[in-house]
Amino acid sequence: MTQETISINIKPEAKEIIEKKNPENKPLLLALNDGSNKYSRLGGTCTIGANFQFVILDEKDPKYTIKVENNAGFDLWTSPDEVSFFEGGLVVNARNYTLSLSDDSGILDGAVSIDKYTPQELTKKEMQEGKTC
Repeated sequence: MTQETISINIKPEAKEIIEKKNPENKPLLLALNDGSNKYSRLGGTCTIGANFQFVILDEKDPKYTIKVENNAGFDLWTSPDEVSFFEGGLVVNARNYTLSLSDDSGILDGAVSIDKYTPQELTKKEMQEGKTC
């Protein structure tokens, strides 16, 4: 799936969780969380294409050029790097306050995080505690 706009269905429970974390509806990224970008807090070959996150920004990142149309009204963006892992039928669901991302191929990530971006480096301690693989 490679195009300038993609769409995602955000279920009501997931919408509520995202709104609580991002009440001002700031720009939101659907980004990989595998060490491949500056927003990632995980890394290693075991996470490639298997870990995703929503990242709350103060302003849009010009590297995330693909608009993600959604039924929740979020200012949501992604990049070509992420899109290469998506099939059609993207859905964000929530269960027990945990977000999951799936598409027509099945569940992509059963524990999608939502965090406000604050620039920082992954520390050696974080790497040793299992933040990488």
